[in-house]
Amino acid sequence: MATTSTATRLSYALLALATILPLALATFPHRALLQTCRPKGSIRGKSGSCNPENDSVCCEDGKRYATFACSPAVTNRGTRATLTLNSFADNGDGGGASSCTGTFFDDGEKVVALSTGWFDGGSRCRKRVVIRAGNGRSVTATVVDECDSVHGCDDEHNFEPPCANDIVDGSPAVWKALGLNTDDGEVPVTWSDA
Repeated sequence: MATTSTATRLSYALLALATILPLALATFPHRALLQTCRPKGSIRGKSGSCNPENDSVCCEDGKRYATFACSPAVTNRGTRATLTLNSFADNGDGGGASSCTGTFFDDGEKVVALSTGWFDGGSRCRKRVVIRAGNGRSVTATVVDECDSVHGCDDEHNFEPPCANDIVDGSPAVWKALGLNTDDGEVPVTWSDA
């Protein structure tokens, strides 16, 4: 009788495990923890007429810059990112017109560019994202461009290096709404799809 009772308990335990394990694996962010985004390669820098507005980093002749075709995995609770400052205005430091709309945006508009992997071939064009700063403030902004993580150091990219793989490049209006000092240049944030 004790053997039957032990066997029954073991059966129930295995059934419970079989029921719980798939749910645990589906909700645990193991995929995001295991995914890595490594450099795709590098490009050799070429200097040019870089607009240093907003403390833009300009390419140096001969220096190697890493390129990325991916970005860290997007999570539902907010994806860690680095917020950088960018002017999307005509003659601003952002280079050409927005790749999503073919237009420029005034510095008072809440718009962002996302690193290549997050931009996802334009699938986030004109979509809204929520950006949260460490001070507790948040803002909703529209994705209007790609912060190119593959190409750079040319006229199209304002002779700036490729973006890192974790960039949310925000307009001055995004920084203002978050209560951040634009002189800081870059700030850790989290973002999510709105």
